[in-house]
Amino acid sequence: MAHRIVLGRPLHPAGAAVLAARRDLEITEMFDPPADALHRALTGADGLIAWLERVDAAALAAAPRLRAVSRVGVGFDTIDIPACSERGIPVMVVNGTNDLSVAEHAMMLMLAVARRSVDADAHVKAGGWWPKEGPRMVDLAGRTALVVGYGRIGTRVAAYCRAFHMRVLVHDPLFHPARIAADGHQPVRDLHKALAESDVVTLHCPLAPATKHLMDEAAFAALKPGAILVNTARGPVVKQAAVKQALRSGRLMGFGTDVLEQEPAEPGNPLLALPNVIVSPHSAASTEEGLSRMAVQAARNLLDALDGAPDPAMMVNPEILQRR
Repeated sequence: MAHRIVLGRPLHPAGAAVLAARRDLEITEMFDPPADALHRALTGADGLIAWLERVDAAALAAAPRLRAVSRVGVGFDTIDIPACSERGIPVMVVNGTNDLSVAEHAMMLMLAVARRSVDADAHVKAGGWWPKEGPRMVDLAGRTALVVGYGRIGTRVAAYCRAFHMRVLVHDPLFHPARIAADGHQPVRDLHKALAESDVVTLHCPLAPATKHLMDEAAFAALKPGAILVNTARGPVVKQAAVKQALRSGRLMGFGTDVLEQEPAEPGNPLLALPNVIVSPHSAASTEEGLSRMAVQAARNLLDALDGAPDPAMMVNPEILQRR
């Protein structure tokens, strides 16, 4: 009997080839479907390969046959993990496939803000050359970077910052300070105290109740004036109203972000009108190589789960295996 699977978006050809090698799959391919369309597609589905589609109570109620959810990514804030676990549904992520791509993107945003590269490009293409007010760029070398979140991505970004001759602070309450220190960085427990001495803050923590609006009014009040903020984590880690005020007041030199509180960006989002903001469309992991690695692993994860042998190292909820 064929497994019926739904793709929230078309997979990179490398991942599509993994699925095509199986003869027991019926595939429904979508592209960022609205919730009602996704629910209809899930009615007879055994598996879902998801991007940022919400797998919530309504989606699960529409999918009585669902046996596995595989994310093309490592975050899982769009999935109701307790509800999936209650149903015995493995939720899989692609650990180890996108950290390099996201870390490079974070450094790109950091450099783009520090060197005003987007402004300079637009100015020259509009017929200008050297601006009257000067370029107001800064070096990264010799500055202090605060890495918030020391998982696979944060670990890489910390190493990249050191390669740029920056002093690196690391804030991650879940990570042992001795390991951070052994990597040559300075562990910090008090976030606001660390913000006061940071020239660059780069966010790599998952979205959870403890990290929602981590960068709020109080955090920006504690931040060293003239700092740069980079967010390649999740949009709601940064409170939009607070960052807007910090940018307009000059508290922040600039903000480079791959994520927003509401995605896709609303046309009226005030951040889009600010000259010291650089935004990419949640694409940090989406290099050619990153998409290939993620697609292959997401496809393998789904097939492993449907075959009854999900890899615990790729599961968000491995505890359900003990109940089987």
